[in-house]
Amino acid sequence: MIEGVKITELKQIKDERGKIMHMMKNNFEVFKKFGEIYFSTVNNSYIKAWHLHKEATLNYACIHGKVRYVLFDDRKSSKTFGEIQEFILSPENYFLVTVPPMIWNGFIGIHTEYSIIANCMTITHNENEMVRKDPFDSYFSYKWI
Repeated sequence: MIEGVKITELKQIKDERGKIMHMMKNNFEVFKKFGEIYFSTVNNSYIKAWHLHKEATLNYACIHGKVRYVLFDDRKSSKTFGEIQEFILSPENYFLVTVPPMIWNGFIGIHTEYSIIANCMTITHNENEMVRKDPFDSYFSYKWI
């Protein structure tokens, strides 16, 4: 596990009408503060990567479809510097991934349709605290497809 990344099992309450999918509660160990929550859709085989937040902690869960979520630890002081970690996120494999600042991340849609990722950030979105790189940037040595 990349240093500082946390996994929180999430509860789904299902019945014949549908389901409730918990994502974040203020009594979760990983809850720091609320900045904003947003939903990102990604189509099958499309990539949304790479990006890094300098200040925000991210809390990702997939509420529809399926994605491969990838992290790259570029923090020189980290015990896991240079490591890549992959997760398969989906409602069937439902959990929260908490990602501290300064870790590159991104995802690819691997569902036959589109997928929806929810992100509960600790700050409101601020393009100035983000860094972006091309998904195929050779710096990461990662093969998306």
